[in-house]
Amino acid sequence: MMRGAFTVGLWTMASRVLGFARDILIAAMLGTGPVADAAFVALRLPNLFRRLFGEGAFNAAFVPSISAILHKDGLDAATGFAEEATAVMAFWLGGLTILGEICMPWVLYVLAPGFVGNHAKFTLAVALTRIMFPYLFFVCLTALFSGVLNAMGRFAAAAAAPVLFNLFSIGFLLGLSPYAPNPGYAFAWGVSVSGIAQLALVFWDIRRAGMRFTWPRLRFSPRIKSLFRRMGPALVGAGATQLNLSIDIIIGTLLPAGSVSILYYADRVNQLPLGVIGTAVGTVLLPAVTRHIALGEHGAALGALNRAMETVLMLTLPAAIGLAVAGRQVMDVLFVRGAFTQHNAILAGHSLAAFAIGLPVFALVKVFTPGFYARGDTMTPLKISLAAVALNLCLNLLFMHPLKAMGPALATSLSSAFNAAWLVFLLRRRGHFALDALSRARVPRTLLAGAIMAAALFAAEWLLPPGKAGIAAFLLLTLVGGVFYFGPGLLLRAFDVDMLMRLLRRRRARA
Repeated sequence: MMRGAFTVGLWTMASRVLGFARDILIAAMLGTGPVADAAFVALRLPNLFRRLFGEGAFNAAFVPSISAILHKDGLDAATGFAEEATAVMAFWLGGLTILGEICMPWVLYVLAPGFVGNHAKFTLAVALTRIMFPYLFFVCLTALFSGVLNAMGRFAAAAAAPVLFNLFSIGFLLGLSPYAPNPGYAFAWGVSVSGIAQLALVFWDIRRAGMRFTWPRLRFSPRIKSLFRRMGPALVGAGATQLNLSIDIIIGTLLPAGSVSILYYADRVNQLPLGVIGTAVGTVLLPAVTRHIALGEHGAALGALNRAMETVLMLTLPAAIGLAVAGRQVMDVLFVRGAFTQHNAILAGHSLAAFAIGLPVFALVKVFTPGFYARGDTMTPLKISLAAVALNLCLNLLFMHPLKAMGPALATSLSSAFNAAWLVFLLRRRGHFALDALSRARVPRTLLAGAIMAAALFAAEWLLPPGKAGIAAFLLLTLVGGVFYFGPGLLLRAFDVDMLMRLLRRRRARA
């Protein structure tokens, strides 16, 4: 399981690095102005549906189903099931895309109410969203094929697909901007074309894996009906999670101009460790836990959850502490150039610190949710997610005026902590999770190493000169954080170093 997570993590890291290059380019060309706000709102809508239908709800129901069919009935049965799911998904995704293009102005009245009073900004947001919206058709089918590959134990192509998103976005920004009304249009076209490229990549890898697709006629077989019955609660649950993020954007449009862009840049930095670690482990954990439960190996399922929790905590805790303490310095080094000012960096650094507080718990949600999905329980995470949405909305309304752009970020972190705590509580009460001896020893030691790192970073930051941070200051803080986290962690035996070394040796042997 951890070897697969390592593969996903490496490709996700490559995607995030390219994503940073893309965001640095966007920040330099657009800054936090009206075009940037419109572009980020436009990107939110196809991403919302992608995470709802493509990655969240659909994968929560589809991956356990096709994993069980593949291991019990063989490749041919799994191929037939995947073909039926593809036909149904393509049919209603096409209808959704057409409906969205027609109704886009009314959709943005809900998603970006703060733009309504600015006719030019609202019109630009509608135009950019219409260009980007077909991306959801291609990327949702990409997520379906990625689920097939994950069930087969093939993670590389699915994890590499987002790299194409960043490459096409950068290429179109650089190549098309001189010929477009503004760089926002170039970015929008790059997003749409990247969806086609991602779909082609995963479909090619499915054929390499020996699965020969034919296009079946549209029909709702008993297996598809069962899939959609399981998908329903997960769809609402995933919708609750995405509604949490969408609330941030909606509130951002009601805050001072540029707040949407500030939240976007802060969230992009926060998504690097979350995507590399939390999403990677969660992607691999669901089929692994499903397989153990299907085979009656409940002890192995419990062990997988414990090791995943340890790994996620070990890697997200230093990232959270570093981004929370040195958020402004990170923004200075990454984005302060061109249209992005140092004042923008200070505001984005505050939002980044608020996002980073919730980074470990947000990643742990991705670890513990498969403990329910693997047992066919999609209702419990749904109920918890709905409660988290209600809490997030209340906190947003409470924080939006005194904290400005920092408020939505802090509300998201606190509601994520609520979500993770209830998932753990219910898993423990049902006997599906408990800290084993290794976790009881390692988790407190990891937290102690994190406390030592935080104290060292605060001291180092206090000694730095005021003003814009340069690369030297950023590297110094990174070095101090790494030494004062991993040093005490190794001395305290908080980390499973042997496991990490085995993973590295396996990758070198395969290479």
